[in-house]
Amino acid sequence: MSKIALTNRSAPDTDTLRSLIAQLLDEGRAHGATAAEASIDTGSGLAVTVRLGEVETIEHHRDKVLGVTVYIGKQKGSASTSDLSARAIADTVQAACAIARYTQEDANAGLVEPELMAKTIPDLDLHHPWDLAPDEAIGLAETCETEARTLDARINNSEGATVNTHRGQHVYGNTAGFLGAWSWTGHSIECTVIAEDASGMQRDSWYSVARDPRELQSAGSVGRRAGQRTVRRLGAKRLSTRNVPVVFEAEVAKSLFAHFTSAISGGNLYRKSSFLLDHLGKQVFAPHIRIHEQPHLKKALGSAPFDNDGVATRARDIIKDGILQGYVLSAYSARKLGMQTTGNAGGVHNLTVDPGECDLPGILQMMDTGLLVTDVMGFGVNLVTGDYSRGTTGFWVEQGTIQFPVEEITIAGNLRDMFLQLVEVGSDVDTRGNIRTGSVLIEHMTIAGE
Repeated sequence: MSKIALTNRSAPDTDTLRSLIAQLLDEGRAHGATAAEASIDTGSGLAVTVRLGEVETIEHHRDKVLGVTVYIGKQKGSASTSDLSARAIADTVQAACAIARYTQEDANAGLVEPELMAKTIPDLDLHHPWDLAPDEAIGLAETCETEARTLDARINNSEGATVNTHRGQHVYGNTAGFLGAWSWTGHSIECTVIAEDASGMQRDSWYSVARDPRELQSAGSVGRRAGQRTVRRLGAKRLSTRNVPVVFEAEVAKSLFAHFTSAISGGNLYRKSSFLLDHLGKQVFAPHIRIHEQPHLKKALGSAPFDNDGVATRARDIIKDGILQGYVLSAYSARKLGMQTTGNAGGVHNLTVDPGECDLPGILQMMDTGLLVTDVMGFGVNLVTGDYSRGTTGFWVEQGTIQFPVEEITIAGNLRDMFLQLVEVGSDVDTRGNIRTGSVLIEHMTIAGE
């Protein structure tokens, strides 16, 4: 079987993609565009899944997408294609121009100001290809699943173990003279298994993800962690309705800060659909909380030298001493709000919640008695009001020690109160994503149970 590297060699190189962007922009001008911007994303990879000791899937991925936006004055049109041939590029530009001619003028439409665009493209060390042959990937997935399934006799089923490797390129340019690109990789190992005893069935999982394959957890350790997490959920009970402190495990705590990011994003602000509207300069979190962006961290999963508008990314505080310092704005949303872009077209980059000194066991000791949340489900979050209600599984804690697993309960509160009542952020920072935080302790929430 061929190695992934052979597939990747046939992908367009960066210089070719830059030339295609230049062609796109010239084509736009030729069709009457007063300004234009375009991006190309290409990728290729391998994903192998093993379930119950048998190979379930082997998938080779090849993907590419080209998007172009043209402006005719203040009229805007966009089109995209996955065909990078000259004819397809011409047709896509023509389609975008045709759309622009029939759209209403938008005073806020247009390219970002040239002085805000990235002048240099720093090397963020995001490209670490993994020349992984399918048979090697199969071996890793088999090891991962075997370690999980043999951990405990009560583990009697599996949703499989998957090994994935992917590499790609991102190129963006516009008629204001900006043209930038970077290459990236992403690799992962994950496993999900099912355990059963007299109390019923439970499932859980674990995964490792990294830019550099050498920084992945071993396949065996991922499997063992998945097995341990599954077995510890057996014998889960329900709780009576009560009001108690709550700890969100680091992996779950990320979702709280994702809600925060959505609430301060330009789109929700100019639509007046956020509970944090007009909160700039106001106390949003407890005074000891600092939340900031680190877009230039080497090898990090959320790193990027520029945003989707070509604006240079920069490190900045969003929350300092609990006070909201800035919003999350693209060029368009900034204009709608009468403000300046924050370099966040496409989202935040390595949103980091500064940790305290306690690890998870230390935070449980600090909580003493309450709920440890290890998973949430459902979509019970209202960004307009801040109301929060999610189905939950986790563990009941007394005197800082886990007593038993719990399920079929709901936790409820309001994000405005939850942020202000954030007592502690753990040192167990989860870096497997674009939001980097440890476990968090909330002073109190309502548990709806029996």
